[in-house]
Amino acid sequence: MIPDALIQAWPAFRLSLELATAASGFVVLLGVPLAWLLATRRFPGRRALEAACLLPLALPPTVLGYYLLLLLGSSGPLARATGLQWAFSFPGLVVGAVLFSLPLSLSTFREVFLRLDPDLLDTARTLGARPLARFRRVVLPLAWPGLLSGAVLAFAHTLGEFGVVLMIGGSIPGRTQVASIYLYDLVQALDFGAAGVVAGTLLAVAFVTVFAMRILEERWRSASPSRTR
Repeated sequence: MIPDALIQAWPAFRLSLELATAASGFVVLLGVPLAWLLATRRFPGRRALEAACLLPLALPPTVLGYYLLLLLGSSGPLARATGLQWAFSFPGLVVGAVLFSLPLSLSTFREVFLRLDPDLLDTARTLGARPLARFRRVVLPLAWPGLLSGAVLAFAHTLGEFGVVLMIGGSIPGRTQVASIYLYDLVQALDFGAAGVVAGTLLAVAFVTVFAMRILEERWRSASPSRTR
């Protein structure tokens, strides 16, 4: 039988899963092209761009959340320019989760591309394949387990995030109260029994996602030819 505490926590878990799914999707859409650019091109400002992308790794999550609150709040530049106010809303949570999870996945994606054998791409180029066709027919079939691993990493990282989502979203039930925030509220209310159930469920979900990520990484490393260094 499902514990009552878990039934009551389901809206928060559902919101966490929706957030993690949306964030990991955007991380793939943004991170894969960016990682390919950083791994295969040399251009002025590349190091600065890479440092800016990795900056959230060195920032406390609350600092990133604070600046996002200023950016997306009712008096921020987004609201002034478009009338949209994403602070304390699900879209704001997605923006924060993407920025917070992108650096880790970007590093994974970049390493995937760096390990590809450049001779395969050169061969495809000499056979007349255009860049998009080379990427679709050569790169993706070899790199997809590693790219999927990076997406799973973003998913797991978002599930466990607390500081950014608290700053940008607060704790509004059904709108911004994800599982990590719900757990914090339970502890604040001294409801340690329910908190234990929620924490144990988060622990189990995190273990499964990390285990899946490691399997994908091993599959990619065993199947993908490495570039000669």
